[in-house]
Amino acid sequence: MPNEDAFRILIIDDEPLICRNSAVILSEMAQTIDMALNGVDAMKLIEKAPYHLVITDLKMSRMGGMEVLSRIRQNYPDTLVIVITGYASVSSAVEVMKLGAYDYLPKPFTPDELRAVVAKALNDRKIKMQNKDLMIAGGRPAPAAHQLIGSSPQIKKVVSMIQKVAGTDATVLIYGESGTGKELVARAVHANSARKDKVFFAVDCGTLSGNLLESELFGYRKGAFTNAHKDKDGIFELANHGTVFLDEISNISMDVQGKLLRFLDTREFMPLGDVKYHPVDIRLIFATNKDLKEMVAQGSFRQDFYYRIFVYPIYIPPLRERKGDILPIAYHFLKLYVQHMGKAINGFDDEALNRLNHYEWPGNIRQLRNMIERAAILCDKDTISLKDLPHLGEINDIERLIEYVPESNEELKKIKKELRQKAIDAIEKNFIIHALEKNAWNVTKAAQAAGLQRTNFQSLMKKHRIKLPAKDVRG
Repeated sequence: MPNEDAFRILIIDDEPLICRNSAVILSEMAQTIDMALNGVDAMKLIEKAPYHLVITDLKMSRMGGMEVLSRIRQNYPDTLVIVITGYASVSSAVEVMKLGAYDYLPKPFTPDELRAVVAKALNDRKIKMQNKDLMIAGGRPAPAAHQLIGSSPQIKKVVSMIQKVAGTDATVLIYGESGTGKELVARAVHANSARKDKVFFAVDCGTLSGNLLESELFGYRKGAFTNAHKDKDGIFELANHGTVFLDEISNISMDVQGKLLRFLDTREFMPLGDVKYHPVDIRLIFATNKDLKEMVAQGSFRQDFYYRIFVYPIYIPPLRERKGDILPIAYHFLKLYVQHMGKAINGFDDEALNRLNHYEWPGNIRQLRNMIERAAILCDKDTISLKDLPHLGEINDIERLIEYVPESNEELKKIKKELRQKAIDAIEKNFIIHALEKNAWNVTKAAQAAGLQRTNFQSLMKKHRIKLPAKDVRG
């Protein structure tokens, strides 16, 4: 097969005008666009050099579209076929789809309709080939320098920014949605800096109140407050010569913001209850999932502190904006989990692949990681399918049933019953998995938390084929 980045398209139609017009419409979407006026000539071209995509008319005098489709599916399985015809009918559409056509486009079609179906076909083919390569490779290891998976322009930009700032002592602000990997980027900055052999402290500011955060960062002296029975060194003291990562800084109180601002200017701090400042050599990296500029406008975040930390901002895009990275990340986690579970799972089937790539991933990489872990637990074959993807597979089945149009009252009743059962099963499975996840996969604790007898809880686990992981690999 030719270069995957230089698409080759073949258009087959016994009307030369349609061939030429279609070629003009698609001219910017492929490096090569060839034309044939019948199936016989088309197959000769395909035998010389296979195409990424073939667009064929259904009715032609010398070898029609059905025969072309059949031969391509048999001999060139990586080539996608779109069938076009002026003899549009439900039966012919069903027949070509059953034979393995990617899509079906009735004449007359607009330029935008043709471009849309071709763009989707080429994108899905690229994803399918990526899946094939990753399945053969078994997932690629994360680069040692930064541990960031993917080759999208967005993630390459993040890696480039890490490389530029790591060797300096500049303050870094990492921002992006929850679950995008902000701490991973912070660790990459530290790992590629002169401080890499020193300590890295990660602090979640969202879990600590103002006074508690201040005492954790700066430490305190005996008698500084009730229960301060002895001196305690803070994180800043313990991390001297290293890096401190402050996550979710939007939760820091205005008072602590002021003290951090002073520290950034002077590189010294005062423990609670002390009377003198202590100099330290640490690098600060901040992160947030909130719009700090908006918080400044609302008066809930100090403007001077905002400008002081906005020295070198690194934006991490959500997963939905870098779809090409979904599969490499999924395979990375799959390889990790199956090794620890002792399973032989090679990859994803076409339906699972399609769902993974078209899902929006509101929880980003963290959600994808959890989903792959669940799939690895549920899967009892060598390939993950939709049934192994909670929230994804069931939704797909439900959507399919909703879109189906019944032709009789009996069929309507049957669809309603199936739809109801699938919705219940989806909720039930998610209920059990959620209880297990919240209780570290301890069945007894999960059953108690869910308000079920242990035997009933285990029966539901068996019903939905939910198995316990052999080992927690989150580290």
